[in-house]
Amino acid sequence: MGNLADYIESYLKRLLENAEQGMIELQRRELAEMFKCVPSQINYVLTTRFTPDRGYIVETRRGGGGYIRIVRLSFRPSQDLRSLIEAEIGDEITERRADALLLRLEDEGLLDEGDRAFVKAVIERETGRLHPSYRGMVRASLLRAMVMSLLRE
Repeated sequence: MGNLADYIESYLKRLLENAEQGMIELQRRELAEMFKCVPSQINYVLTTRFTPDRGYIVETRRGGGGYIRIVRLSFRPSQDLRSLIEAEIGDEITERRADALLLRLEDEGLLDEGDRAFVKAVIERETGRLHPSYRGMVRASLLRAMVMSLLRE
């Protein structure tokens, strides 16, 4: 870890881990002052690292002291994980969405860092040499098979 966005992300994730309701509410201005950055840097972190694909909902309000509310979505044990992942992947998936899903599974403790890196490397290697019109379908198929196999272990 080394850049400012990484530090902001890490800080917000720590706050979320300690939040009883799985939600935090912050002032954008205060957060920017804490990290000695401009508010647009906070916006960058929120829009790139706290997305629904990665398991977060972010609500913001500007003006009047504006706030940021981040809600962590979790897989509930009662949910059928297989069905949820099938729906998330679908028939095709972009590289960005596949990466986000893998990160979310790691954040949820369902995959470890090594498994995530392995799946990502295999998918990149196998889809990189395909015609672009087939990449999304093959990526989805590989991702589904590999994740389901790892989750069974």
